[in-house]
Amino acid sequence: MKSSTKPKFKRILIKLSGEALGGEAGVGICPEFVHDMARQVGEVCKLGVQVVIVIGGGNIFRGLAGSERGIERATGDYMGMLATIINSLALQDALEKQGVATRVQSAISMTQVAEPFIRRRALRHLDKGRVVIFGGGTGNPYFSTDTAAALRANEMGAEVILKATKVDGIYDSDPKKNPRAKRFSRITYLEALQGQLKVMDSTAFSLCMDNKMPIIVFDLFKPHNLRRVVLGEKVGTLVTG
Repeated sequence: MKSSTKPKFKRILIKLSGEALGGEAGVGICPEFVHDMARQVGEVCKLGVQVVIVIGGGNIFRGLAGSERGIERATGDYMGMLATIINSLALQDALEKQGVATRVQSAISMTQVAEPFIRRRALRHLDKGRVVIFGGGTGNPYFSTDTAAALRANEMGAEVILKATKVDGIYDSDPKKNPRAKRFSRITYLEALQGQLKVMDSTAFSLCMDNKMPIIVFDLFKPHNLRRVVLGEKVGTLVTG
């Protein structure tokens, strides 16, 4: 049976981890992986879908890990936010090489490299067919980029958060350690919270649950997987009420 080419969603938020940009090692920026991501985002844009992206910075610096090594927590978190800007610029460059018009907006003011986050301006960019990448997290320490993704998804009126990972969904235990781990095709917010299945941190999760924002956890590293998710194919795990 031929699959539909009509997208299921009109506006999506993609949550990318910093490690995803680091390739197999998850450290630094791997140009091949960044360009592969850009190709997948470009495929979705050609379907007429409006795309916003929130990106992490764990491939460069993770605030929580820094604080465990003696860096003051707030300072470490700000350093992590700056790492997300570096990743945002790398992804912007890759997207524009694919012919996809892109804007980076930062929650931390740095006007030479990125626009400040202004919701109405971001919405205007989407209307003009541009991809908007949100860097700098929420602009506040003690909040993760997962929380930034949940916040921006609701602010921008996205229909779904697509959490791109290296695993093809949510399992009841670590599939790398347990070959018998069971994958869920669908799960509720409460089941994920009670089972302590680390989909997102609890702040981000609560924000999604309170605002009935569905989350799809899927493997970005399978070719054309993002396109398949957007077309409504059963890929990954759906988290919903």
